Amino acid sequence: MRWIKGLILAVILLLVILTGILFAVNNQQTIGLNLIWVELPPVSLSVWLLAALAVGVVLGMLAMLGVYVRLRALLSRAERQNKQQRKELDSLRTQELKELA
Repeated sequence: MRWIKGLILAVILLLVILTGILFAVNNQQTIGLNLIWVELPPVSLSVWLLAALAVGVVLGMLAMLGVYVRLRALLSRAERQNKQQRKELDSLRTQELKELA
């Protein structure tokens, strides 16, 4: 089963690499990017598109960082409450056994 998962991941990785190579080969036109404050040198279209994708991924991860931190805090608080409730339940069970004896 583990080798099937590895094989599937290898095939997916190979497809992604081949798609990236085809993307770079088919988008070789050089384009100079003119931002308001700076003019960037002419580079192929595929480089600009991949750079925009990378910037978008990084910005998306930064945007989700707050949600991730909040959820981790809620999880740790819930785990602490669970531990405290388990301890209380165990003490009640032992107290009940002592009363029966």
